[in-house]
Amino acid sequence: MKALIFDKQGTENLRVGDVEKPDPKDGEVLVKVAMAGVNPIDNMVINAIPGIKPMPHIAGAEFAGIIEEVGPSGKSAKKGDRVAIFNRYFDGTCDMCAKGMEMLCRNGYITGVMSNGGFAEYIAVNERNAIKIPDATSWEMAASLPVAALTPYHAVNRADLRKGETAVILGASGNTGRFALQFAKEKGARVIAVSRKQSMAEFGADDTVSSENALEKVKEITKGRMADFVLNSLGEKFWNESFLMMGSNSRLATFGTLTGPQVSLDLSGVYSKHATIMGSTGGSMREFRELASKSPDYKLKVWKKFKLEEGQAAIKALSSSDRDGRVMLQIS
Repeated sequence: MKALIFDKQGTENLRVGDVEKPDPKDGEVLVKVAMAGVNPIDNMVINAIPGIKPMPHIAGAEFAGIIEEVGPSGKSAKKGDRVAIFNRYFDGTCDMCAKGMEMLCRNGYITGVMSNGGFAEYIAVNERNAIKIPDATSWEMAASLPVAALTPYHAVNRADLRKGETAVILGASGNTGRFALQFAKEKGARVIAVSRKQSMAEFGADDTVSSENALEKVKEITKGRMADFVLNSLGEKFWNESFLMMGSNSRLATFGTLTGPQVSLDLSGVYSKHATIMGSTGGSMREFRELASKSPDYKLKVWKKFKLEEGQAAIKALSSSDRDGRVMLQIS
């Protein structure tokens, strides 16, 4: 089969090569990959994260496709099923898994990071990770559920965002941002998008403000009460502003460091606001199933689709100043 592989890290080393088609083992299914999302995880795997295994390596942390073969002792999966893939291996036996927090499995890892991923014509995955999607769900949406959608879905759920509260979403026009707007609106919140785009109303924003004057605008919109929930997926550059946007008894969630990981923190502000600062990563199997079932109701913007042999261009496109929407790899 064809796969986008690299023998040595660096975007310039990506190439399409012939590799052995996987044979599904007991409890696995063979998926013919239709579409893969390209995101910062893949860029880091290809360029930065040390100790990637195996080598040569196939990246691709989020993808979807059609089940072509069910391995021995298959239980519920059927050949021909359209599926999105929960991209974290989990053993199902550790204390985190027992709590329904499979993304924190003691023995887990992300597909495409410490195992080969979905930038290939076929991949074998655990049957329980392959979740059937509605017929109305596009391949682009299905391939965005594992990372771009699930990550903010879990963050919004963890913050227990409620009807009538105010949510501020930084990086609102990014991969996770557009989904975060929709999830916050779904909870009944008043949603403020921080974006360089003129308006994010299509994705659920009640107000859109630019990053240059976001703090002042949030203060104006909320009449000084500030936000009940702030989502900062960007990291260092906007940390101080996001913290100052928090009101009394508010929550701030973070799951990204695109602009850097190092921040300073005013502890007096934390306790005087009775604030909660939470890290968030991935999401649970229960949440992934929920997302898959509701996926036809959500919106997605795709900027460009590339073929497998255009893998280098796809990775480079992530950092394009013109990018407005998702970068995808159309594989079959």
